[in-house]
Amino acid sequence: MMQQPDILCIGSVLWDVIGRAPNPMRLGSDVPGRITRLPGGVAMNIAMTLRRFAMVPALLSNVGRDTEGDDLIGAAQRMGLICDHVYRSDDLPTDIYMAIEGANGLIAAIADAHSLEAAGDKILRPLANGALGSVTAPWAGPVALDGNLTVDLLRDIATSPLFRNADLRVAPASPGKAERLLALLGHPSATLYVNLEEAGLLCQTTFASSADAAAGLIARGARRVLVTDGGQSASEATGNDIITRVPPAVMVTRVTGAGDTFMAAHIASEAQGMARDAALDRACQAAATYVSGEIA
Repeated sequence: MMQQPDILCIGSVLWDVIGRAPNPMRLGSDVPGRITRLPGGVAMNIAMTLRRFAMVPALLSNVGRDTEGDDLIGAAQRMGLICDHVYRSDDLPTDIYMAIEGANGLIAAIADAHSLEAAGDKILRPLANGALGSVTAPWAGPVALDGNLTVDLLRDIATSPLFRNADLRVAPASPGKAERLLALLGHPSATLYVNLEEAGLLCQTTFASSADAAAGLIARGARRVLVTDGGQSASEATGNDIITRVPPAVMVTRVTGAGDTFMAAHIASEAQGMARDAALDRACQAAATYVSGEIA
């Protein structure tokens, strides 16, 4: 019998190729370091963290029928992620993300999510054909949605009856794709998870703090938001009610995936019945632990 998920993770599932150097870097640096290939993508990163918090995520994405895709699906299944509903394309290759990180943070990154974009609404078929829901009986649980989807598809999701009962948790894939979330800004059940830069792009301004950014997004029409500002602060706003926490101070050894870890930990904490302040504290702790390198 097919296992029933308790949350859907919709978006990018790909290979992360990350080059990390232990020293600060600048444009043009050529330094020794380590290069790793790990399962990644926003949807995958969120799903992996949710699994660590004892939730059962299902992936909705595109993965190619190539060797890289077979390896990726195998790795996801070994982690306990449900991959039965992933769209396996015969003619689209498995996507990939490449980043360079130094001791001073992310230096540069390129996300090749063209296959996911080309697959379009094919990845949502299980929500309509009865596998996970239908128009008459839509999915009624939480959904983690990432901004690697096209603007047109995000607009469709914003008005689709397939999502009318869903608890939407939305994150941009990167600052470069933050403005795609404008389509979901006023959605009545959407919670946005963004960093300070992404909040500024959505509001076409700059903010001095996560609390200011959270207030700005609410004024822009968001129902609920969570804004992170690295190791400085994280804020959650619902209407005019804003709470802020300062993450634990840690030695930063990596940054790619930190925001996804924060989001997943917060979703899991709320799913387990934790109060607002406790859920925000736990999410900050999880992200700090992740960037410190304590989580493999």
